[in-house]
Amino acid sequence: MAYERKDHFYKRAKREGKISRAVYKLSELQNRFRLVKAGDTVIDLGSAPGGWLQELSPMVGRNGRIIGIDLLPLKISPPQNCTFILGDLLDEKNQDEIERLSGGGVDAVFSDMSPNLSGISFADAYRSFEIASLAFDMCRRLLKDEGNFVVKIFPGQEFHDFIRTIKQNFKKVSAIVPEATRKTSSERYVVAMGFIPPHLRQDLLTA
Repeated sequence: MAYERKDHFYKRAKREGKISRAVYKLSELQNRFRLVKAGDTVIDLGSAPGGWLQELSPMVGRNGRIIGIDLLPLKISPPQNCTFILGDLLDEKNQDEIERLSGGGVDAVFSDMSPNLSGISFADAYRSFEIASLAFDMCRRLLKDEGNFVVKIFPGQEFHDFIRTIKQNFKKVSAIVPEATRKTSSERYVVAMGFIPPHLRQDLLTA
């Protein structure tokens, strides 16, 4: 049966003035895992059209801050506690700017980045793995001790190795399919909590 685009979450987003159904994925993850709190500094990778920025803004509050980046422009005005970069995360200048804005580390990194889907499942899964790995590189660069990481990925041959790598760097890791995920989508959200920085991980290995 063909997917009905205007399902419950689509209609709910329109009714509640949300930019997309994706906000309900993030709100579910926050309710389940308490990933961020007031005053946190967080990064939102793949921010467009802006739904996760909408949702994160009240979570971190006026004393928190969000740094977002995307190749595409937002369809909303960035919240007051958000700085948005229109650009490519692969560009080292943008990575350096995110690091500068983070002011010495962030409490959480969120990535809803997705490849342009070709419909060829193994190719889409591999490209998704590459993008998820790029998000993880930002984690290792900027995440504070005990910080949290959420990343979208389309499972393929690389999925289990990716999960294994994440588990080596975080205390708790789960793979979740939020309720608001489209029924036709294979996407998973990897939720990783309690980042162990490299120097501390080495101490644990040698203890």
